[in-house]
Amino acid sequence: MNNHSIQIFLADDHTIVRQGLAKLLEAEPGFKVIGEAENGREAIRKVTEMAPDIVLMDISMPLLNGIEATRHIRKALPRTKIIILSMHSHNRYISELFSMGVSGYLLKDASGDDIIKAVYAAVKGDTFLSPSISSQVIEEYISLKKNASQEDLYSKLSNREREVFQIIAEGRSTKEIADILCISLSTVKTHRAKIMEKLEIDNISQLIQFAIRIGIINIE
Repeated sequence: MNNHSIQIFLADDHTIVRQGLAKLLEAEPGFKVIGEAENGREAIRKVTEMAPDIVLMDISMPLLNGIEATRHIRKALPRTKIIILSMHSHNRYISELFSMGVSGYLLKDASGDDIIKAVYAAVKGDTFLSPSISSQVIEEYISLKKNASQEDLYSKLSNREREVFQIIAEGRSTKEIADILCISLSTVKTHRAKIMEKLEIDNISQLIQFAIRIGIINIE
């Protein structure tokens, strides 16, 4: 990342957000936006191909959320820095994201200056947090105090189960899930049964409510 333009990739399901970020970033000398994605699966594919210096990653995206997309990208491209973008602080995800090695966490109401500072911090190997959440996030991250709750059951899901969980919550049929993940119908059904058992829920309606509550999907 020395002596060349900082190559940035944008992953967000809202076109207007990507356009605004691209305009902001490309106005900064030495910044170049090289690609965009509107869902987590597309982000993994394109980022793996392009190997940008920085990825600005939204959490709530269709098909695969930003947390699971980050997990895949960090394994494939450990030198690519990832900065999380979100409408909410989602404190329950902070320790998990930091354990993956993310370089920042920004709320979408952050100023343009903060976004630019976050990119520079990531390039230097530092971590940047939105000022409005820095203190509460650091306190929670350092304290390691976790009260058991239904939401903590999500951490029991395997990576594949998390993928299936999100796609089910988005209202996809068993066949659609099988086609998206290139697995058999029976495998999808097995995953669904295990997911509902681990999350201690009884039906798809409860599963969707659970996904909305923990921020995996948004209802707009």
